[in-house]
Amino acid sequence: MKTIKKINTFAIALPFIIAVFAISNENLLIIALLSTMVTGFIQVLISLYLLVQEPRNKHLQIYLVIVILFFGLWFINANYHYSDELIFLLFALPVVLAIYLSIIIYKNLIL
Repeated sequence: MKTIKKINTFAIALPFIIAVFAISNENLLIIALLSTMVTGFIQVLISLYLLVQEPRNKHLQIYLVIVILFFGLWFINANYHYSDELIFLLFALPVVLAIYLSIIIYKNLIL
């Protein structure tokens, strides 16, 4: 579990680390934004691994349902161009998911 914590911490810190180097090169800001997709991918892999280890963990199940909901909303918005509120949700949801999975990981590490 400590390895998972370290991987999660790295995944969350990656965009920030790259953004710090953007002081010398502004193009790194684009890479920092794109690295958030890597963060999401790593976190989904972590959640799937944890769900295999603990299949009855309700928090992991909720996390994965919200991830599926996010991609469903993304698909709907891409094809049907819904409202600005949906676009705001699509930007806010990954941040909430990253925080939620981190809380799950750090709480399980303590227990």
